[in-house]
Amino acid sequence: MAIDPRVDIGHVHLKVSDIDRALAFYRDILGFEEMQRYGDQAAFISAGGYHHHIGLNTWESKGGSPPAQGTTGLYHVAVRYPDRKALARALKQLVEAGVPIGGATDHGVSEAIYLRDPDDNGIELYRDRPQEEWPRAEDGSMSMVSEPLDLRALLAEAE
Repeated sequence: MAIDPRVDIGHVHLKVSDIDRALAFYRDILGFEEMQRYGDQAAFISAGGYHHHIGLNTWESKGGSPPAQGTTGLYHVAVRYPDRKALARALKQLVEAGVPIGGATDHGVSEAIYLRDPDDNGIELYRDRPQEEWPRAEDGSMSMVSEPLDLRALLAEAE
């Protein structure tokens, strides 16, 4: 049985060690709106007024450290921007805030910037290309690639 194609990912909860530090990144640098907060235990943030796209909580992690390398868990959270210009503006905010960029890839179907949040959670900021621009194999199936993304060219579009 196939999943209903209308299903989507509604939100993600991230365990963080410090709510204020996490909000300084997600709210103040990436620009998410704080919708609700429960002291130093949890905060719910969104884009565009939704109840929350990301939940940040310290319920099991207050003062904790990131998971050790070689363990299972969340690889990254992907935040999709509506177009290239919006992704360029996000990149500009990161650069201006001095946030290190871990990588940047053109996947053919999308353009992605990779980084880590203050708790070492993986973050992907990306934009999808229109489906008619996706690379295709000879049989018509999607054929993603991993090519370098020119961040200087992308940053030039933030103006």
